[in-house]
Amino acid sequence: MTTALAPNTAPLTAADRCDRCGAQAFVRFTLAAGGELLFCAHHAAEHGPALEARGAIAHDERERIV
Repeated sequence: MTTALAPNTAPLTAADRCDRCGAQAFVRFTLAAGGELLFCAHHAAEHGPALEARGAIAHDERERIV
C-alpha cells in the first residue's frame, strides 16, 4: 500500500534558499517519491518542467517577486 503525502504549502520565507545556487527560493517542488526541492525563479524555470513531467507538485510563489 502506498500513502501519498500532501505537498507542503507553507509560505516560503527569506530563509528558504535555492538548492542549486543559494538565492532566495520562490518555488517548492514536492517530489512524487518523497522529499522536496527549493528553487529560485531562474532554476524553477530551468528544472520545473522536467520535475512536473515526473510527477512533482509545484508550490509557486514567484508572483511575490518585485
